[in-house]
Amino acid sequence: MQQIVNFVLKNSNRLLFLLLLVISLSLTVQSHSYHKSKVISSANFFTGGIYDKINNIDEYFNLRTQNDELALENARLKSLLFNLKDTTKLPQIDSIKGVKKTDIIVSKVIRNSYSVYENYLTINNGSASGIKPNMGVINSAGIVGIIDNTSKNYATIISILNVKSQINAKIKKSNHFGSLVWNAKSTGFVQLIDVPRLASVRKGDTIVTGGESIIFPENIGIGTIDKVYIDNVTNYYTLDIKLFNDMTNLGHVYIIKNKDASEISNLENQTKKDE
Repeated sequence: MQQIVNFVLKNSNRLLFLLLLVISLSLTVQSHSYHKSKVISSANFFTGGIYDKINNIDEYFNLRTQNDELALENARLKSLLFNLKDTTKLPQIDSIKGVKKTDIIVSKVIRNSYSVYENYLTINNGSASGIKPNMGVINSAGIVGIIDNTSKNYATIISILNVKSQINAKIKKSNHFGSLVWNAKSTGFVQLIDVPRLASVRKGDTIVTGGESIIFPENIGIGTIDKVYIDNVTNYYTLDIKLFNDMTNLGHVYIIKNKDASEISNLENQTKKDE
């Protein structure tokens, strides 16, 4: 306490000056509208800057929550999109009956390999979430792979960057089909093989899923044609496809659950047995 008193006595002249300065400035601001508006404007600018910085910090720490919410919303929208074609008009009723055949399960990649011949991904959802082998996996940019194995809380995915991967795909503008494979040369490119020579192909044409399997719905983006080759042995085209996806940087993914998959598989297997 004595130190405070000594400080005040020692600096009494300076403190008195500062006090009188504050009082005079206050009276000037209060008596002149122009000065008052400038002070308020400056204060708003200062506090606004602080609030903006605080808001930026809050937004940064809330990014994870926002990303999760966006992933769920994207899943809902994709589910609606995939089911648009699964509607039946009833002639006797002036309405459209929706038949939902596809569900979307949201998950997140926790491990991703892309530098070997047989690449796999691991996600943080499994059989407890309804995930089963042979379900298609996509993200907002395009296809990612196919579910391989599951445990209760995790699942592995055969990446499209896997030499054993083979997916039905087509040229979007002409509907000519082929098989999507990977030659293990680049993480940014896959190959569409067995495309008939009758097909009209050009660099930049879009490649999408073909829809001839129960794994992926039709017309999910894959990439664009980068180079065209002719296989002299089979006389078919082989196309280099530049992927829409950056397979080295994956976050949230969507697992496609086709409700009719089991029924179709059982029917096809029975047909093969009867042959």
